[in-house]
Amino acid sequence: MKKRLEPVPSFADEAAERAFWEGPDADSTRHVDWSQAVPTTFAELRPSTQAISIRLPVSLLERIKAEAHRRDVPYQSLIKVWLAEKVDR
Repeated sequence: MKKRLEPVPSFADEAAERAFWEGPDADSTRHVDWSQAVPTTFAELRPSTQAISIRLPVSLLERIKAEAHRRDVPYQSLIKVWLAEKVDR
């Protein structure tokens, strides 16, 4: 016997929708038949980023750039990798 699904409510904005799905009673199985779900990938999806400004000693930046050149990667990418590794420890 198929379970009767509730319709997903309409939301005034993204904040209201987020609040609904993050709420204590949020249960997507009341609204979606997950047995019909199809796996997919989002190859072009990139995480949101935010630009920041950071002042570094010139000598440190030059050393970072040299290491990035040695590894054949952009220096800003190398900085992001190093920061992520440090935070994950």
